[in-house]
Amino acid sequence: MDTLSDAYKAHPLDLGDIIPIDFSSSPAIPDSHTWFQPNDDHFSSDDPASSIPVIDLLDPKAKELISLACENWGAFQLTNHGIPLGVIQGAEEEAERLFSLPTEQKLKALRTPDGAAGYGRARISPFFPKGMWHEGFTIIGSASHDVKKIWPDDHARFCDIMEDYEKQMKVLAERVTEMLFDLLNISEEKRKWVGANDTGTALQLNFYPSCPEPNRTMGLAPHTDTSVITVVQSQSTGLQIFKEGKGWIPVHPHPEALIVHLGDLAHIMSNGSFCSPLHRVTLNEACKRYSIAYFYSPPMDHVLSPLVTGDVDSAAQFRPVTVKEYIEIKAQHFGNSLSLIRI
Repeated sequence: MDTLSDAYKAHPLDLGDIIPIDFSSSPAIPDSHTWFQPNDDHFSSDDPASSIPVIDLLDPKAKELISLACENWGAFQLTNHGIPLGVIQGAEEEAERLFSLPTEQKLKALRTPDGAAGYGRARISPFFPKGMWHEGFTIIGSASHDVKKIWPDDHARFCDIMEDYEKQMKVLAERVTEMLFDLLNISEEKRKWVGANDTGTALQLNFYPSCPEPNRTMGLAPHTDTSVITVVQSQSTGLQIFKEGKGWIPVHPHPEALIVHLGDLAHIMSNGSFCSPLHRVTLNEACKRYSIAYFYSPPMDHVLSPLVTGDVDSAAQFRPVTVKEYIEIKAQHFGNSLSLIRI
């Protein structure tokens, strides 16, 4: 069975789109990473009345609240999610340990041009004219293959902690996905992949170094995710969600919550009723920022078909497409991928 890595093999990147700059040796923003001029107005005002909802998973009305959040925002913060604080803290500490290594050591696990796992720049980098103030480390399947290159004799702790973290995230992702499918009345036949395997999952560790001029560059450029749902842990501000009519809305992490947002695959399956939010990451002059994103998707051969209710006014907005085909379309066309499967 094809894996997420297999879906990217036909669309290799140039090494220049994979290797990050050495941020520790950049006292100023180089031209290669300068997105904005000092007086550009590109950051949103922080309106306290506009923010993604915080939902208690144990609330009897949780499913109803999640439905509203998916329709209006495509994102929410989730409390009482069941993942122990120690598991979350342990994974973040390991991410910090990895990214604090010297550049030459991290480069030993550099992602290959036709690969999806390992160390490097965000895979969306080729679609933007400027670089991002960001380093990433992607885990697909076992982390040991790439981590052994960095820590030949000291990789077990990292691998064990990340494996436990992924198992816990998978349970949560399955629970939330089942709730979404209940809301959409997805048939048992079309949801039987949930819990069956993890060939569509990935773990993304992100590091945003402190930045000398945070208003002139970008941590992670605007994009949507290629997933059903993405579960993000980060206790630092920086993530912003784009809301029509309001602009970029900062997400202020709740101290006990995980951030959940939908990806393109949920948007397709809901026939456009659930949002796949455009989001980006901004930077901080004084603080480093770490985040871990867990991407949950069906297996590569699963056929995505939009929900059609049968009402007179109901019609499919998208043609059926396999997960692998959609990933390949997005790997070539990025922001235009949904329009290319629209009916």
